[in-house]
Amino acid sequence: MARPRLLPDNFTLSLLAVVILASFLPAQGQTAVAFGWITNLAIGLLFFLHGAKLSSSAIISGMTHWRLHLLVFSCTFIMFPLLGLALKPILSPLVGTELYLGILFLCALPATVQSAIAFTSLARGNIPAAVCSAATSSLLGIFLTPLLVMLLMGAQVQESSTMDAISKIVVQLLLPFIAGQIARHWIGGWVTRNKAWLKYVDQGSILLVVYSAFSNAVVEGIWQQVPLPQLAGLVVACCVLLALALVITDFAGRRLGFNTADRITILFAGSKKSLATGVPMAQVLFTGGTIGMLILPLMLFHQIQLMVCAVLAQRYADRAEETIPVVP
Repeated sequence: MARPRLLPDNFTLSLLAVVILASFLPAQGQTAVAFGWITNLAIGLLFFLHGAKLSSSAIISGMTHWRLHLLVFSCTFIMFPLLGLALKPILSPLVGTELYLGILFLCALPATVQSAIAFTSLARGNIPAAVCSAATSSLLGIFLTPLLVMLLMGAQVQESSTMDAISKIVVQLLLPFIAGQIARHWIGGWVTRNKAWLKYVDQGSILLVVYSAFSNAVVEGIWQQVPLPQLAGLVVACCVLLALALVITDFAGRRLGFNTADRITILFAGSKKSLATGVPMAQVLFTGGTIGMLILPLMLFHQIQLMVCAVLAQRYADRAEETIPVVP
């Protein structure tokens, strides 16, 4: 039986199931402490495998296209934060103060890796440049995201300095990533051969973090704090933010004279935000019940960007060679 086209992917359904589970059976007390340790280990494994999977040669092959990378990084780390701040008069009343802070956190995150590359490939874009931009964005995010979070959100971050936040992320995310890059010499082939099932390690790590975060949030009363109108407003807010990002990245690519393949890469690498990186970062930067509120916008944005970009990628894939599709 064919899968219904409107049915979300299995990972999204798993995220929804974990949120429901945490809502009715949240981890508390010693169970929550145990989940915290397991979650930290899972995050380390997640970034270790990211390092082991990433080909250094693929990154180097795309690094020469500096104009494209500069534009993508500007969209990721400058355009998004500015949009988040500029839209505050509209978004803050629409979703409330706490969810608006979650939108600001979303705006400070790096771009996705896997989905940006996958959509670029489907749309016949510049794949080596997409690999380089997406991977480098994730690495830059380890240092830039805490700085942006401090600038955008200030007092909402844990009681620590910017350097403390960066050092925590370096220890929990960057060091496992570097270890994975080193280990790639010995396990790279095995990781490549087994990538079909290793993706479940990635997804399982994220599900653990989401369960832990939402357990804390439920104990703190998240569903009493977020009424249905605010959730509906959050969906609208995520759609508006994504639409503006797509229009701006498409316009910038055209205005600066990039060819179609490069514009595809700019569109998909510059308009997306990473759930895989954002959830672990929230675990490091924030505490307690606040995490659930802060990652809720990211979870919604993640699903919306996948659905919208899948449609756009298919439009590009179906184009004639001379045709240049226009982002609606």
